[in-house]
Amino acid sequence: MDYQEIIMGIIVHGGNARSNALSSIKKAKEGDFQEAERLIDDANEELSQAHRVQTDLIQAETRGEGSEITLLMVHAQDHLMNAMTVRDLAQEMIELYQNIKQEEV
Repeated sequence: MDYQEIIMGIIVHGGNARSNALSSIKKAKEGDFQEAERLIDDANEELSQAHRVQTDLIQAETRGEGSEITLLMVHAQDHLMNAMTVRDLAQEMIELYQNIKQEEV
């Protein structure tokens, strides 16, 4: 697998994680907390896959196998960090929606 394909893996998994996290917020808003949690689990799995790719790149660099820092790599890192932030906020919003639902009962 070439360097660009590896970087694209971070972007794809990060994008999938972000989409799952945003969908989980929608499901929580609708009151479907079981589906919201499943989507968060899916987001976590996507983030784990992206993080594994990132870790492999970091380990290669520590072995002296440095990689070129390109705009695509910066974009991939930005994509991953944004996905992690959206996932964290989604978890908080799910909890808030659950609390609101419990107070309504």
